[in-house]
Amino acid sequence: MAAPGAGDPVDAKDGNAPFAQRIDPSRDKLTPAQLQFMRQVQLSQWQKTLPQRRTRNIVTGLGIGALVLAIYEAKAARARALERERASGP
Repeated sequence: MAAPGAGDPVDAKDGNAPFAQRIDPSRDKLTPAQLQFMRQVQLSQWQKTLPQRRTRNIVTGLGIGALVLAIYEAKAARARALERERASGP
């Protein structure tokens, strides 16, 4: 068994795992190693979520473009129908 305080994830007394604590860089003085670690974690999170965000942005853009094109085409079809009606009228 690991010695207490040697990275053991479960507290031996009550069997509870420790909670992650948020660090406020503006309030707490952080060491350069802590700042570097925070940057590294942030970068890995961004790299993980970037492809998903890119895909969602592309799908959203294509959806909006298709909607705009459909509205334009409906308006043009209505204008063509009105033009035909005027041409075949009295």
